[in-house]
Amino acid sequence: MPPDSLRASALDLIGNTPLVELSRLTRRLHGRIFAKVEFLSPGYSKKDRIARQIIEDAEASGDLKPGDTVVELTSGNTGTGLAIVCALKGYRFVAVMSRGNSPERARMMAALGAEVVLVEQGADSPPGAVSGADLALVEAAAAAITRERRAFRADQFQLAGNSRAHYLTTAPELLRQAGGIDAFCDFIGSGGSFAGCARYFKEVDPAIQTYVVEPAGAAVYAGEAVSRPNHKIQGGGYALPALPLVDRALIDGCLQIRDDEAIAWARRLAAEEGLFAGVSSGANLAAAAQLLRGAHRGGRVAILLPDSGLKYLSTQLWQ
Repeated sequence: MPPDSLRASALDLIGNTPLVELSRLTRRLHGRIFAKVEFLSPGYSKKDRIARQIIEDAEASGDLKPGDTVVELTSGNTGTGLAIVCALKGYRFVAVMSRGNSPERARMMAALGAEVVLVEQGADSPPGAVSGADLALVEAAAAAITRERRAFRADQFQLAGNSRAHYLTTAPELLRQAGGIDAFCDFIGSGGSFAGCARYFKEVDPAIQTYVVEPAGAAVYAGEAVSRPNHKIQGGGYALPALPLVDRALIDGCLQIRDDEAIAWARRLAAEEGLFAGVSSGANLAAAAQLLRGAHRGGRVAILLPDSGLKYLSTQLWQ
């Protein structure tokens, strides 16, 4: 849709995000980094895409009918996307989230009409550090609410609409905008954006190398034992042994990023490129820099900027 055309609703604002070359941050690196600015969707994250896809898939299959309630666990981004989509389509939405996630997210979902259920963290989990154990508590609460309300579960970890949204939209947009890339790296939470983009890239050009990005100390896809489940990179890195949407055959390598690296690169992204993004964007950027210093020196690396820095104002990222 042309940028100056009239939209019927916020649903038409999802996707078609711009691609920016981070030429200032690569002045001391050998190569190019292309960043897809996903926080310019209406919910300020890449998860708007999957929210729309999952709901429309469920409508098409008959799993979701007028008057139904939608439930999903979230770190805040999928919940925000679902709040927008459900509000516009007339569904009640219940977002189930750990108290370890930043409070800005809960407030935004509530403002968009969602009912927000906050789940207490485990005894060993500090605020701002959601572990796999915390996610299991949120999953149990979401499953119970789904049963009690006879609701549709918009399960981002299981439903193919998650990865399909990125296969159908994100990856084709990125490749068309870039004109060609050598590598793609992506921080994994549910694994949907990695899986969808990697599959599309491999189909178009098998030479494109695709890498998963994980927190140092919680890098299960790299085959490491989990030593730091309470890392600070919100929205992923849950150290789950397997993600249903991720085909290991699509993984050409695994990159590990420390909390301080993700924070430092997110701050540099804001200060030097004028892009105010979240901590997972910093992790993706740190991983891309790692590739340009090593296996893809002189190459073209693509990343996503998954969400806005506005969702982290109360966290260590901007303190």
